[in-house]
Order: sequence, then C-alpha cells, then structure tokens
Amino acid sequence: MNRGARSSIPSTLLTDLLAALGETKVSHDPLNLAAVAPDASHYLLTPGVLVRAGSTSDVAAAMAAAKRHNVAVNFRSGGTSLSGQGLTNGVMVDTRRSFRGIEVLDGGRKVRVQPGATVVAVNAVLARYGRKLGPDPASSVACTLGGVLADNSSGMSCGTIANSYRTLDSMVFVLASGTVVNTSEPQCEDKLAHDEPELVETLLALRDQCRERARADEIAFQFSRKNTMGYGLNAFLDYDTPAQILSHLMIGSEGTLGFISSAVMNTVQIMPKLATALLHFPTLDSATKALPALVESGVTVTELMDSSSLQLCRDDPANGHIIPPAPGSGDAALLVEYHCPDDQSRKEAIEAGNSVISGLDLVNEPTFTDDPAVRGPIWTLRNGLYAKIAGTRPSGQTALLEDIAVPVETLAGVCGDLQQLFGEHNYPESVIFGHAKDGNIHFLVLEDFREKKGLDRYERFTEDMVTLVLDAHGTLKAEHGTGRIMAPFVERQYGPDLYRIMRQVKESVDPTGVLNRGSIITDDPKLHLKEVKLTPTVQEEVDRCVECGYCEPVCPSRDLTVTPRQRIVMQRAIAQARDDGDEELAADLEQRATYPVVQTCAVDGMCETNCPLHINTGDLVRRLRAEQNPAAWQTTWDLAAKGWNPFVTAASAG
Repeated sequence: MNRGARSSIPSTLLTDLLAALGETKVSHDPLNLAAVAPDASHYLLTPGVLVRAGSTSDVAAAMAAAKRHNVAVNFRSGGTSLSGQGLTNGVMVDTRRSFRGIEVLDGGRKVRVQPGATVVAVNAVLARYGRKLGPDPASSVACTLGGVLADNSSGMSCGTIANSYRTLDSMVFVLASGTVVNTSEPQCEDKLAHDEPELVETLLALRDQCRERARADEIAFQFSRKNTMGYGLNAFLDYDTPAQILSHLMIGSEGTLGFISSAVMNTVQIMPKLATALLHFPTLDSATKALPALVESGVTVTELMDSSSLQLCRDDPANGHIIPPAPGSGDAALLVEYHCPDDQSRKEAIEAGNSVISGLDLVNEPTFTDDPAVRGPIWTLRNGLYAKIAGTRPSGQTALLEDIAVPVETLAGVCGDLQQLFGEHNYPESVIFGHAKDGNIHFLVLEDFREKKGLDRYERFTEDMVTLVLDAHGTLKAEHGTGRIMAPFVERQYGPDLYRIMRQVKESVDPTGVLNRGSIITDDPKLHLKEVKLTPTVQEEVDRCVECGYCEPVCPSRDLTVTPRQRIVMQRAIAQARDDGDEELAADLEQRATYPVVQTCAVDGMCETNCPLHINTGDLVRRLRAEQNPAAWQTTWDLAAKGWNPFVTAASAG
C-alpha cells in the first residue's frame, strides 16, 4: 500500500526516450510523476517516466523503447477508470493533450475520434446533426474516447446494443511490435498478414476453436449481457477476418493489446421527445421487483437509487429539493425515462408507463415530464452519485466501487443478498445504485486500508461477493473494466478453457507482456489486494476529493501545467511522503509544486462547476499562497489593494 512511492526505471530507457522524443515530451520530474500516477480507482502505481506524446509515432516510439528494456507501458487520457487499469510503474504515455481530434463524417452518421476527446465534447459537435455517440457513461463530462473504447464503456441507456463494441466502424491501432493497422483501408487484411503472419495464424486458429458448439454457446451467453470481464471473445464469433477480429478485441482490452490511435464510430439518433419520471418506492425490494414490467413496457432508462443514495441527493445544496422526502428507512427510487422520435410515440410511451405504474406500490404519485428544469437537476444528481457518495467518507478511508450484472429477474434477490453481505462484513455505509434495466448495479463500501484488518476484511468480502454473483449466473464486471480489481477472477468466471484462449490472445499480440501489466491477465491471485491507495488527511478540499477527474476538462491551466485533481493529488503525495518519514521527498515535491500548483491556478472556481462534491480547488490554492507569502509582504499588498480602490472607482466611472 502506498501513496506516491518512487518508481525506478533503467537509465538507458530514459536515455532512449529522450533521444527519440526530446526533452519537451519526456519527464522524469517526481512532481509530474506523482500528478499522473492515480486514476479514479483505489489503486496507485507511480510511473517511472512520463511521455507526453504528440502523435501516433511518438506513442509507437515509447512502446518500442519500453519493449526493448522490458518495462511496462500504459496509456492515459481521462483517467476516470475505476478498476485500476489506468496505472503503471513503468512508462506512462499521456494521450490526452494532443489527441482530441473530432471529425464528423457522413452527415453525422459517423464520427472520427481520437482518444483524448471527451464524450461530452464529441456529442456537442454531433448535436447539430441530431446525432450522438452510443455509449453514455455517467462520467461523460470527463471520460475520454480512449477509455470508452479501451473499456467497452456503455452507460445509462445504450445497454449491449449501442456500446463501444457495437458502434465501432473502423479503427487505427498500434501493436506492441510497432505495426500500425487501419481497418478502413481496403488492403488492411493483406497488410496485417504480411506484417504479422504468426499473429494472423493464431487469430484464425482461435476463431475456429471459439466456433466449436460448446465454446460458442458459452461465449454467446457471457456476452448476451453487459460484460467487460476479460477479453471480448465474442469478436471471434461476430467477425471472420483477422483485422476485424483484432480491432474488436481491442475494444475492452484496457491497453493490454495495443494503442487505439483513432476510431470511426457509428452514431445514434438523438430522440427529441423525452418522458421522465422519478418513481419513489417504500423499499429496495419493491423497486427491483418492479423492473421486469417496466422493461417490458419499453422503457429506455431505469436508474436505481437505494435509500442511502437518495439521502445523499437530498443533502445536495443545489438540487436536493428535487428528491421526495423519505417515508422512513429503506426507501428506494427508479429514475425512468422513455426516449421517443415524435409526439405520438411519446404519448404512447407515457400510456405504457402509466399502465405499469398504476399497479406499483409507490410512495409518490409520479408524473412524466420533459421539462429541462426538472430533468436536469435529477440527472445532475444521478451522474455525480459515485463521487458524491465517496466524498462523504471519513478522512483516511477509501471508497470501493464495484459493478456487476445479473439477470433482471434475479436482481431483487441479489440486492437482498448483497445487503446481507454488507451486514456480515460490517460495512454499514454501503450504497447500491445503477442501470437496473440491464440488471447492472453498482455498489460502494468504505474501507480503512491504513490497518491490515481493513485489507483482510476486504479480501473476505470480495471472495463472498464473487461467489454470490457467479452463483447468480452474473458477470463480475459489467462496464467498469476488469483492471487489477477483478483480474484474479477472470478464470473463475469463464472457466479454464476460455481463459486459456484469452491468455493466447495476450501472448500472441504482446509476447513480451509490456502493455498494461496486471490488467485482465495475471498469475497473481492476490493482485487485487496490492498497491492499494492510501488517502492521508491533508485539508478539507483534499480530503473530500475522490480523484474522479470531473474537474479537469474545465480547468484553464489543464494544458499549461496541471489540473485541479492533480493539484490535490500532489498535496496528498507530499503528505504521504511526510507520513512515511521521507522529509527529503516531501520538501522536494513541495518546492517543485510552487509554480504548477500554486502560481498557475486561476482560482476562478471553474472546477467547482463540474465537481459533484462542489469542491473549489481555488480555495485550497489561496490558502497555499497565503502560507507561502511572508506576513510583511502580505501586509504590503493589502495596503496596495486598499490604495488601488480610488483608481479602480475612477476607471469604472470613465
């Protein structure tokens, strides 16, 4: 367990990277390394070197150097990943700053995207064409297409029909060998066969194995629901040629098979007519039991929120008034929404919804609305729910978020069993919410990893949870990706035969195993218990932050120096160094932080506008500036400010 521990790489690797890319693109500065180390998960690995790639060739050069020196390499854009797949202690390649291209094609029916573009940014461009991306994760304001594709992200409404896998048109990707594949090129299959003959032979052999009846049936079942555990073996069933198989294996591969340089995505039509209602139930059980009838009615979105989730929403200072008062303990809600192409379809959808609602045991009398002033605050609360829940944890504790999917008809029983597990393992501050239409729920517990008993409890709980989900014929990861957190359990979900095929995929594409070590494929059954992130007590804004990254896209200094999340991360790294007794490292980080953390923050509060916890990092920076300014110096500026007032008044009048 660590927070910002030093990482080491061979000096010859650093020399190679500097020679290939230049000093402006390669950093070994401990402050930069600490800043990019975390993703949004509860794991932490600090990279040994940071590469700020400006082109696909830069990424390929970094991969080649890492391969020569047998050092792990990973790619980072949005850093919103929750399963520990955005980490490395080797070479971290930043693909956020220089890979934000968005090109609309075919009148908006397709869009070419690069990995650093956020979902919100792409949808803003597509909106004028009446189109949008299929994947609609709750973190759309911050997550980027690199992660959306690498994790096969889905979200609120796209299910398994319009997720990243299903809406991919073509892709440009780079293999660990340096081979660049562009599946939109007519000769891409011949080129791949020429450049990678052994890989092509392996892919064709695995395709034939996967199409044998028993294997094909199991693969089809595994991917009939939202499922991001392991590699997408359904690619061997859905596609015939090696390049197409490989490009769809890239979806959900979490950077373990190569770098996705760009992709052309098929877009979906924006349904202009909406009908939204919040159904308030007396119990979680009654809410989950209502799902089959609602799904049958054709509902597009059904978001579940348990009692703890609702109470946190009620406490929100901006939008809490939207949530009805609690009738007692144990209530729950379903946020349901129908997306329709025209007024007549909307009218029919509302009739179908009301027909179901009339037979439900509800606390409130819901009405369907399309009023943005009503819908907007509800969705703001729902989209920020994870960060809001995690932000209530006591200082020093860690929020652990899991996501699973089970058949909808068994969801009520699984939720009840989960609540029983929370009690058995003494997790009283647990929360359940998620995309109930797909049987996909998220649950969150709080743990204190500063003591070994916390890690031991988490190990026991995870083992019981895995058994519970697999016994219910569910998947251990529905949309957050396998990462480090579930890598030790991939074989248990798929069985040794299909896991063998996954290992062959990894070994054939990345034979030296340098790409994102530890994600998806691992030999370590305890990997999920290692490199757990500590969160030392620092200051109020720092302690509440869950490092979700929602603040980053709106920060004025994000491309000049660092982002609000990184300012907070750096404060934690300094505090942890002091807790570890490494005063030399703490002093070094503090000195290096003066310019990027303190001097270049605009303190304009823009970060607060996107933060689900309403954290204004500018308040933190103002205090840091006050601490660094001598009292006499501050008094001088105070006098100057007071003396400046008459001039400002006169200038304003002028």
